[in-house]
Amino acid sequence: MKILMVLTSHDKLGDTGKKTGFWVEEFAAPYYVLADAGAEITLASPKGGQPPIDPSSTTEDAQTEATKRFDKDEELKKKLSMTKKLEDVKAEDFDGVFYPGGHGPLWDLSNDLKSIALIEAFNEQMKPMAFVCHGPAALANVEDHKKPLVRGKNVTGFANTEEEAVQLTDVVPFSIEDKMNQLGANFSKGEDWSSYVMVDGRLVTGQNPASSEKAARELLKMLQKKAV
Repeated sequence: MKILMVLTSHDKLGDTGKKTGFWVEEFAAPYYVLADAGAEITLASPKGGQPPIDPSSTTEDAQTEATKRFDKDEELKKKLSMTKKLEDVKAEDFDGVFYPGGHGPLWDLSNDLKSIALIEAFNEQMKPMAFVCHGPAALANVEDHKKPLVRGKNVTGFANTEEEAVQLTDVVPFSIEDKMNQLGANFSKGEDWSSYVMVDGRLVTGQNPASSEKAARELLKMLQKKAV
């Protein structure tokens, strides 16, 4: 199993002067679920190199078993510091793809032409794809036969109530929930901050950091089924 993980390269939280990036839990938990199952994982980002870590995801209350494991994992940290550029990866080299969140993707991956083309290629090749929290921002401009890829699909992502809770509703360029509804997706959500994952065909979406492990397990299930 060869899996591509795509991380954001964007580190500015709008005009707030604060930093953002990817959310550690949403990277670490899926990474270990997939790696422990024997998957070979390649990391990529729009700019390549070290992707920015959202400082909010390193605070004490954001720590989980997966983030604690990552903190001690020098090998993975080194690998993370050398992500490939998106332009240097091709969908045909992988069996599936995973997009962690953090607020960064709202700014870069939502409009990144390389990322859009990559997701469209994974879709055409009928390969499973997973997006968690703000990761579904990467689907904002992805099409399937000239229509939004998510149209008519059951999806989830970071909910408006969760965005309000972190007081970033007026900072983000768009909300995941509103964008998915605008694109004609069937958006649903579970309780705020609880694990909630939707699976529709080969598309897996998770609502928030707590959903990242389950989203990875759903992706893994599809890959293992395909390998049988």
